[in-house]
Amino acid sequence: MSRRPEEALRQDSTGRSAASIARDVLELLEVLWHQGEAVSTAPLSSSQVRVLYVLEREGVVNLRTLAGKLDSMPPSVSRMCDRLHAVGFIDRTHNPSDRRELELRLSRRGASYLESLRARREEVLRELLGRMTAAERTMLMRGLVGIRALTDGVAPGRDRPEAIAPESA
Repeated sequence: MSRRPEEALRQDSTGRSAASIARDVLELLEVLWHQGEAVSTAPLSSSQVRVLYVLEREGVVNLRTLAGKLDSMPPSVSRMCDRLHAVGFIDRTHNPSDRRELELRLSRRGASYLESLRARREEVLRELLGRMTAAERTMLMRGLVGIRALTDGVAPGRDRPEAIAPESA
């Protein structure tokens, strides 16, 4: 019984789907990130790190926009931003055209934190990737580039149905 080529791309030799395998890999990475101080997000929670990522990507945003990007309620995002501001990871200023509105941006300390976190995570990944063959790394890179291309401009948790192929044919 030979499978159609598109089925082979969606399943590995044990019949597991690409989505299932990718989920397993992401869960493994989460475990790796939290196993030791080398890749831990401490002193921040993963939710707080998400705030920093959004601010880095968006530049300056108000609280309502940030809450929308995080798919969270403004009061909880406000408390998170209060804590991030208290430790110097974000800057808050009043909007010059509307003094009631706060503008949020990543501070230098926040940018430095993200740079350090990424460097630590990359080191762990470099070690893992070093154990793969060149062909495996090439295939992984192609897949990751493809995933990135499909998700560019799509908020976390939001699907673009036209860009996602069904798992079963």
